[in-house]
Amino acid sequence: MTYEPMMVPAPRPNRTLRTVLIVVGALLALCCVVGTCVGLWLYRSVKDTVEPVRVAATAYLDDVQAGNYAGAYGRLCDRVRDTMPQEDFARIQSAQLKISSYEITGVNVNNYNGRVTGTVQVEAVQAATGARFTQGVALIKEDGDWRVCQ
Repeated sequence: MTYEPMMVPAPRPNRTLRTVLIVVGALLALCCVVGTCVGLWLYRSVKDTVEPVRVAATAYLDDVQAGNYAGAYGRLCDRVRDTMPQEDFARIQSAQLKISSYEITGVNVNNYNGRVTGTVQVEAVQAATGARFTQGVALIKEDGDWRVCQ
């Protein structure tokens, strides 16, 4: 009689490393997707918060730059309009040095105990001399609208 070897199944390959790499890759992909979604949401919420402040400051500065002092006066907060008549505001603005151009370099919005305020940093160029200067424009939210309140 001849000896026949017993049929032994081939050993199963160890696939632990492959499984670990697949799980780590899936977790990294999930983190990237979640991080991108959170980043987009944060960007949109910040933009929605600061954009109205930027628009209000730009409208005010455009009115002042164009000599539309009545329009600029209408963009002031109630406190300033209560203490300064429109004629005085126009006289003061017309006596100041004119700006030829400006650029908004920063916008900051604060909410302190329900009082919402904003500050816009403006870099302007003086028309007569070409000198550059930086100035902050303070704004406050009144009745849902942003108003310049310096």
